[in-house]
Amino acid sequence: MSRRQTETPGKAGPAGRFFYISEILNRPVVSAAGGTIGKLHDLKIRLNEPYPPIVGLAVRKRRFPKLGEVEWAAVERLDAAAIRLSGEAEKTFPSPATASDEIWLREELLDKQVVDTSGAKIERVNDIHLLSVNRDLRVAHVDFGWRGLLRRLGWLRLTDKINLWLFDYRAEEKIISWKYVQPLMADPDKKKLKLNVAARWLRTIHPSDLADILEELDRTNRSSLFRSLDLQTAAQALEEVEDPKLQISLIESSPVERASDILEEMAPDEATDLLAGLPADQKDRLVRSMEKPSAEALTALLQFKEGTAGGIMTKDFFSVSEDTPIGQAIEEFRATTYPLESVAYIYVTSGDGRLRGVATLRHLIIGEPNAPIGRFMNERLVTIDPQDDVGDVADIFKKYKFLAVPVVNKDGRMEGLITLTDIMEERLAG
Repeated sequence: MSRRQTETPGKAGPAGRFFYISEILNRPVVSAAGGTIGKLHDLKIRLNEPYPPIVGLAVRKRRFPKLGEVEWAAVERLDAAAIRLSGEAEKTFPSPATASDEIWLREELLDKQVVDTSGAKIERVNDIHLLSVNRDLRVAHVDFGWRGLLRRLGWLRLTDKINLWLFDYRAEEKIISWKYVQPLMADPDKKKLKLNVAARWLRTIHPSDLADILEELDRTNRSSLFRSLDLQTAAQALEEVEDPKLQISLIESSPVERASDILEEMAPDEATDLLAGLPADQKDRLVRSMEKPSAEALTALLQFKEGTAGGIMTKDFFSVSEDTPIGQAIEEFRATTYPLESVAYIYVTSGDGRLRGVATLRHLIIGEPNAPIGRFMNERLVTIDPQDDVGDVADIFKKYKFLAVPVVNKDGRMEGLITLTDIMEERLAG
């Protein structure tokens, strides 16, 4: 099945595409016929939504220093070459103006200093992260990092190449979701803006931020954005969406093959919870569209009732047979892509697949490469039955302080794993 994503062209460019304001400032503004009118000088936003839309453009016209304003509704297309206007937009260019709930990004935000709510940290706005979704262009994040400044100066690619070559290092992005910047409060001379957030929130883009955007957008824009995401990003964002009804809505808005691919990219327990909320016929179609290993794993998880250990366990765990050499176990461990909690312990099995013991990363490090891992395992196991009540599982975690506990069936074979995060989320949801 296909794993490739295609971009959907829209009025403002590809749907669901992120880019920076520095990448489009001074871009040519052209007429419907292709003639150059001027260059983009600024973008105006309306502060009425968590991720405010662009509502106007300030254009510096050719051979005239005076700026003219164009409504965003008149933009026919924004692409790498130019900003193309409709025919109607070419007739009039009033002087730029702002209402009380509007600001110009370049003029009033870019290069301005901001302080956090405690006043303890001063930052400079070096760039602004924009999101093109459906027919809208919206502000998503504010960039405070050195990468933003280098990007504006045109030095970012060269600096990255030099740092990677000399130091095997690349500077991290330092951005913050716009929702934490609102409301903007300016002093009279607009030299300083105050953020509605503590400095600790400054961080790189995270799937949870994308989930926030999905939750705030209307149904049409939400579906358009979700369809445009690559499979891994879509899966990560979907896991972060807190509302189960919204999760289901997003999956239902996707074609069957794409929806099944997204579910395969999700953590098995998260995918199972989502599937459990779908009608039986829709659930069956999605499972049938999956690759066989994923389909079998999710089908096995779906058989367990809600509120049981089997209902919240994950199939993501690392296991090796007891006669596996330490060196080989290390190589296999390096190849895993499971979440960190799922590989906190190494589960050791017998030749017939029964769980025999558990080892830790420390055992892998100190053991001789040729020594079998079974020599270092702890055989005093604490296990959970798939039918155990979630409340009883929580008591086990409370008593033993484990990061994860194996789920073992009556034949002694490991069915899955419950992590500390799994049980905490389940208890909080309950």
